[in-house]
Amino acid sequence: MPHPLGTQPSKIIAVHLNYRCRAKERGRVPGQPSYFLKPPSSLAGTGDPLVRPAGCELMSFEGEIALVVGRRAHRVTPQEGWSHIAWVTGANDAGAYDLRHADRGSNLRSKGADGFTPLGPRLLDAARLDPAALRLRTWVNGEVAQDADTSTLLFPFGDLVADLSRLVTLEPGDVILTGTPAGASVVAPGDVVEVEVTGPDQDISTGRLSNTVTEAGHELAAWGAMPRVDAALRADAWGAARPAEPALDPETAEALRGLATATLSSQLRKRGLQHMTIDGVRPTDPAAKLVGTAHTLRYLPLREDLFERYGGGMNAQKRAVEELRPGQVLVMDARRDPTAGTIGDILALRARQRGAAGIVTDGALRDSAAVAALGLPTYYAAEHPAVLGRRHVPWDTGTPVACGGALVQPGDILVGDADGVVVVPPDLAAQLIADSTEQERQERFIAEQVAAGEPVEGLYPLGPAWRAAYERRHADRP
Repeated sequence: MPHPLGTQPSKIIAVHLNYRCRAKERGRVPGQPSYFLKPPSSLAGTGDPLVRPAGCELMSFEGEIALVVGRRAHRVTPQEGWSHIAWVTGANDAGAYDLRHADRGSNLRSKGADGFTPLGPRLLDAARLDPAALRLRTWVNGEVAQDADTSTLLFPFGDLVADLSRLVTLEPGDVILTGTPAGASVVAPGDVVEVEVTGPDQDISTGRLSNTVTEAGHELAAWGAMPRVDAALRADAWGAARPAEPALDPETAEALRGLATATLSSQLRKRGLQHMTIDGVRPTDPAAKLVGTAHTLRYLPLREDLFERYGGGMNAQKRAVEELRPGQVLVMDARRDPTAGTIGDILALRARQRGAAGIVTDGALRDSAAVAALGLPTYYAAEHPAVLGRRHVPWDTGTPVACGGALVQPGDILVGDADGVVVVPPDLAAQLIADSTEQERQERFIAEQVAAGEPVEGLYPLGPAWRAAYERRHADRP
C-alpha cells in the first residue's frame, strides 16, 4: 500500500536517541540530539512487507512518531518549531544490524534499504495535537513491545525542528523520525510489527501501521559489503528483549521450592553472606511459596516538580510490570517507607497475567485484600490506601536496588515462605541446594530423636556420637 504522504519528501531525518528509557537501555544520555539520513526510497506503507536481506539474522524494528514538515523551516526558534509541522503519523525505523559495519555512522545500508521506513496509516493534524501528550505503542505478533509517551522525551519536537533548521532547511513534506523508546528488538520472517500513535485519551489515532517481516527471495550480490555479526552486535540488536535460556531452570526452581528460607539463610551465613534477607516484609499468604528471579523497580523520594515528568504516563512503575517475564519477581525498592502504596490490585493483576512469580516491596501495598485474593505470592511492609505520588517517584527499572536492607541485582533468585524472603546469588544456587538439602535431612533426623526424648547435647547440631546412627538412617530412608 502506498505511504500516506502522497509525495516523495526531499529527505528523511532520523534521531538516534530521544527517549529517556531508550537512553538508559543504551547506557548513555546525549547532551544534544544527533541524526542520520534515510533515503526517500525507503518509504513504505501499511501492509507492505519488511524484507530481511538474504544472509541477515538481525532484522530490527523501532516504533517511532514521524513528523511531516508543513512549512519551510530555516533558522526557526524552539518556540516556533512545532508550528512548522503539519502532520504526525506512525513509523517503523527498520534496519538490518548485520550491515551496520559497512557504513558505520551513516546507517545507509543497514537502515536505508527499500521498504525500511513504513509510515501511516493515517496522518494526524498537528494543529490539533499537544506534542508533549502523544502515546507511541509497538506490537510484535500482538504482544506490546514498546509503550511510551512524549512527556519522556529528551528533546521535544519543537527543539528538534529548531536544531535541524540552524543548518539544514526543512522543506514541506520532509519527514523527521523522532526516536524510539525502550523495547526495540529483533524480528524474524513471519513476525508482524504494528505501530500506533494516539492522543492522551486514544480518541485520536493514526491507526495501526502493520508490516510483516519476509525473507528476500534473492541472494545479496557479493560485490559489496556482506552481512557480519558477532556477540556484541547481537546483544546490541536484541536489547532488553534478548532471548536467553530461562534464568531459573525448572529443576532448580523445584529444588528451591522444597527448601525453607531459614535453611538457605543459614547456609548463606556459613559462606559469609550476612545480609541476604529482605527484612521487614510479610506475605499475603504465609502458606504460599515464592521462587523466581528478580526484576527490579526503584522509587525515589517525592519531588513535586519532578513527579509530573517521571510519575505520569507510562512511568517506571508501569514499565516494570510490562517488562515482566514468566518466572520473574517484581522487587521494589521503596526505601522502607510504608506510608504510600507501591502497587495495587490492577498492576498486580497485570503482573500475574504476565506470568510473574511474585512481588516483593519494602513499601506499602494498596488494595491489599484484592491483591491477596489474586493468589500471587506477595511480600510487603505495610498496608496503605494512598497512591505512590504521596511519598514516591517511580524512577527506573532493571538496576540493582536496596530492598528491605538487601542488595538485589536483576537476575538474583528470590525465595520466600512464611519466615520471609532471602536473596540467592545464581552462581551459588546449585551448591546451596545441595548443602541445604543435607542440612534439612539432618534436622529431620534430629527432630525425630528429640521427639523420642533424646537431649539436644551432641545431637543438635549433629555431633560425632550420633553420626553413625544418622548415616544408617540415611541409607535406609533417603
